Amino acid sequence: MDSALSDPHNGSAEAGGAANGTARPPSTPEGIALAYGSLLLMALLPIFFGALRSVRCARGKNASDMPETITSRDAARFPIIASCTLLGLYLFFKVYFPNKSYTGSVLKTWKTQKSKKGKTAVIQNPTTRDNHRFPLEIFSQEYINLLLSMYFFVLGILALSHTISPFMNKFFPANFPNRQYQLLFTQGSGENKEEIINYEFDAKDLVCLGLSSIVGVWYLLRKHWIANNLFGLAFSLNGVELLHLNNVSTGCILLGGLFIYDVFWVFGTNVMVTVAKSFEAPIKLVFPQDLLEKGLEADNFAMLGLGDIVIPGIFIALLLRFDISLKKNTHTYFYTSFAAYIFGLGLTIFIMHIFKHAQPALLYLVPACIGFPVLVALAKGEVTEMFSYEESNPKDPAAVTEGSKEGTEASASKGLEKKEK
Repeated sequence: MDSALSDPHNGSAEAGGAANGTARPPSTPEGIALAYGSLLLMALLPIFFGALRSVRCARGKNASDMPETITSRDAARFPIIASCTLLGLYLFFKVYFPNKSYTGSVLKTWKTQKSKKGKTAVIQNPTTRDNHRFPLEIFSQEYINLLLSMYFFVLGILALSHTISPFMNKFFPANFPNRQYQLLFTQGSGENKEEIINYEFDAKDLVCLGLSSIVGVWYLLRKHWIANNLFGLAFSLNGVELLHLNNVSTGCILLGGLFIYDVFWVFGTNVMVTVAKSFEAPIKLVFPQDLLEKGLEADNFAMLGLGDIVIPGIFIALLLRFDISLKKNTHTYFYTSFAAYIFGLGLTIFIMHIFKHAQPALLYLVPACIGFPVLVALAKGEVTEMFSYEESNPKDPAAVTEGSKEGTEASASKGLEKKEK
């Protein structure tokens, strides 16, 4: 999980310049302001629209759009699981690729010797490979990034298709032949039959899937930063829409745990920044600081991890659903937490620009996103209502049973009241 806001002008940009033997020219103030402002805007879009769509998702009955509810136990374990995953990826790259450009430098040396001597014995000499302790080719960084690219190619197409589907539906004509389809995989037979996949879609979804595939091929072939951002925005919006916290206390546990996680892995070690720079995957939003000078071929990027969007985003979406549950026709807590996110991310960018060092964005986002709504609840006297608000898991049969029981009891009580009248 990548959740650090970094300034490549002082990090990866300098490393890239050193590797190529040329110093990268400093970014202009206008370019830096454009990059930071664009990252802030891109972070706000999936949170705002994802929160709105999470309300419809919570009320929907389509199995393919059913949200995944995070409980307090899940929230407590998540920072530990994320830390183990992050450390495992870091050790993997360190063991097989002690130097980020190690594999490339060895191959470049062999090719140089070949061109000078005009022989192929240097490349094919097994002693040379043993002396360099060259890793198995199946574990080369190119193969790893290729596997990651294919994985995110598939996930990105599905996420982007789901994201644009509601917008594209407005452009289809009324007489469009919209046939319904269902993808169903089951296990067992008879009474023991169990559903593994039950996905419903229609012809409009297939059109969206085709359009998303064009972006996917673009990303797979070019790794262009715009294609990366389209996938990153789709992942973020889907995460905010489909990941639901069951209550505010769970949100505080999750954000508090990831607050410690983010601060430790960014300030205490170089693990998170190293993994973020080693991965060629749309797990972060990027924007070039030299766009004004180089146009779309710019390569000096500032980046924001998707974790800094999704984690606060699902908490903000929860507060929107809490606003709606109050039935006061106001979205006070949603707008408060949304403004708090803008303040926290803006403060992160300011601190990073002043100290010229990558910052753990959750260090500033978590206190803002939790503190501001709690202060508003204290002022309005609704702290008890906020922390007692509970959402059931629609995938939990027990929750469905309890809900149906409550509905039956409510109907019965209304019937008794009518009889008494």
